[in-house]
Amino acid sequence: MAFSDFKTVHEVLENFKVTFTWGNFIESEESTPPGHLLHDFEFAQEHIDVFASESARCHALIYPILWECYKAYAKDYALWIGKSITYDETLTGTPDYFVSIRSELGIPVVGMPLILFVEAKRNDFVLGWGQCLAEMVAAQKINDDAAFPVYGIVSDGEQWQFGRLVGDVYTRDRTRYTVDDLPRLFGAVEAVFRSAMANGDGRA
Repeated sequence: MAFSDFKTVHEVLENFKVTFTWGNFIESEESTPPGHLLHDFEFAQEHIDVFASESARCHALIYPILWECYKAYAKDYALWIGKSITYDETLTGTPDYFVSIRSELGIPVVGMPLILFVEAKRNDFVLGWGQCLAEMVAAQKINDDAAFPVYGIVSDGEQWQFGRLVGDVYTRDRTRYTVDDLPRLFGAVEAVFRSAMANGDGRA
């Protein structure tokens, strides 16, 4: 099976004996994005249809936010785009994006995955979370430490949702963020990066 074969969260919960819960684990405050990001967002929305296709949403709305949050951690962490990861024949596939600890073996080698990102294709968050949680379970098993938190983000470019897997408990954050309130969204993504990197500092 591939990650994309998991169509719903409950399939993943049943297959891997994971428990679902709601929570509010994101500790964030509004954060003003850098001026160039604000300018690029305004420019893109004025001149192109950013919701015309999945590629448009990824290039114009999703990747710029991930990239801007990632840059502060680039020395010790790697951002992967369309890179496959495999735990076994059931947990294998290609996340849209993910962040890992930077491997001591160099840039081409994937370290411990910390944040998995899935685009909600056709705005389908049910399918998006099924795939994302499967990726999070794979990351947890690759990391070989169930107590080590793994984070997930699912977005259709406009709405962003967040999850966390620790042990056998998957927590979905109750708060949903939208690109219409960019400082609030940017602060939430920064908070996820900050939490993931704090947990990974001892292993980087």
